[in-house]
Amino acid sequence: MMSIVTAILLGLAMGVAFGFFLEKARVFEPAVILGQFQFRSFLMLRVFLAGVAAGLVVLAVLTGFGWAKLSPKALLPMADIAGGLVLGAGIALAGACPGTVLAQIGAGYKDAWFTLAGGILGALAFTYAEPHLAPVLQVAGQGKLTLDMVTGVPFWMLALGFAVVLVLALVGLERWRPWRQEIGENADGLMPPRQATPPAHAVPAE
Repeated sequence: MMSIVTAILLGLAMGVAFGFFLEKARVFEPAVILGQFQFRSFLMLRVFLAGVAAGLVVLAVLTGFGWAKLSPKALLPMADIAGGLVLGAGIALAGACPGTVLAQIGAGYKDAWFTLAGGILGALAFTYAEPHLAPVLQVAGQGKLTLDMVTGVPFWMLALGFAVVLVLALVGLERWRPWRQEIGENADGLMPPRQATPPAHAVPAE
């Protein structure tokens, strides 16, 4: 059994890796996030689909060999729909989500601190409101229900199948809207450097 210290260190390492690749992919930038919501850019979609596909393959291997066991949460359609709408509206307004806001802070976006504060206050507010909202959010709840339970197909087979579908979708998306075309020909994953403004009294060189 994993110790608490090991779990914390592993979580920190995964967070650092997540933040690093998030910054390199430029998905943390507000313009990219808003562009996805407005269907002008699909950079965010392809990064997240790639992450889901990779996660499915890893979970398929871990569960297939018995190295891990899934612990699915209860299926609550009403809570998922309401939560998704509220979260989506917040992301569209703030240009950030709970994960990207930390990357924005690390990249120097000062307004991201206000987004983080709002997220923390929102989580606290929901903690107090949840007992009163529970009867509504639990409507049509079906307990722990997963696709492998419904179909009788082993999870690892379903996971690999969905991973293949996502990879094919990513290939089609890349052919339709090339990644390099969306992110820029000279981009290396870093924010472009700010151009220094020359002093007003500077004389241009001959």
